[in-house]
Amino acid sequence: MADDLQRVESALLGAVRSDDAFLTEIASHLITAGGKRVRPGFCIAAAATALSDDGAASEEAVIGGVAVELVHLGSLYHDDVMDEAAVRRNVDSVNARWGNLNAILAGDFLLARASELAAGLGVEVAGLLAATIGRLCEGQILELRRAFDVDRSVEDYYRSIDGKTASLLASSCRIGGIVADVPAAHVEALATFGHSYGMAFQLVDDVLDLVATEEQLGKPAGHDLEEGVYTLPVLYTLAGAHGPELRDLLGGPVDEAARDKAIDMVRDSDGIDLTIAGAREFADRARDALCTLPDSPGTTGLAAAADYLVTSVEAAAA
Repeated sequence: MADDLQRVESALLGAVRSDDAFLTEIASHLITAGGKRVRPGFCIAAAATALSDDGAASEEAVIGGVAVELVHLGSLYHDDVMDEAAVRRNVDSVNARWGNLNAILAGDFLLARASELAAGLGVEVAGLLAATIGRLCEGQILELRRAFDVDRSVEDYYRSIDGKTASLLASSCRIGGIVADVPAAHVEALATFGHSYGMAFQLVDDVLDLVATEEQLGKPAGHDLEEGVYTLPVLYTLAGAHGPELRDLLGGPVDEAARDKAIDMVRDSDGIDLTIAGAREFADRARDALCTLPDSPGTTGLAAAADYLVTSVEAAAA
């Protein structure tokens, strides 16, 4: 897998190369900053569920992985503009360094490159990626509509993360299955894994935003609270004993002191534990989806990723 992910890195940089050196610099900014490459890793692992050994990934699996990662990166460029974020992956955000207009256009460029690569993998993959970009937008719109809303429902939260996070991870796995030419039921199991993992992934990310350090996150801690994005741990806390006091703090812009006080309330409540329990349930669903698949290096790798996800957040929250 390490060699395959190195192929992804090289292909990512190649995909964003433009005749305009300035655009190339902006478009490659977050690529060179690093990243876990979860989505291309899942695309490659999903394709490897059709293999009986640890052979190298096909060129199609690598290209599929690059396409989904470019969609992810493009969405980050746009998210940082909307959030007025200054830091991403421990470096200046694109909008902070080059301005909003350049960040928006560079994000569009990344999405265009992703679509071009997907088209080369066939009509099914191209259509899937286009639909997924639409789902990302729908999830983000749902989140924006509930900004600073202390009455946001848990159901609304789940609908938002289904679109903005889980849909791309599901598509990453589905694309891997499609390019590996596995049976339809096999592809559906992979997509179910990706979706369930994606739901767990966002719950974990929302816990980490409240319990991890800025250095660990690669961006400021508690940023969601500042932006009025009330995630599941916050919603659980609002519904509990600390609810009235927390409600008085939130509902509008907060200064650093109010943000830190709100974080302390959430940490003192059962919101963190309830959210981790929810992540564990989704991770279990993800593993269950793999039970119908034959043993393979890809199946083993995906199951291990689901196990690690919950273990890591439990350790961070301890």
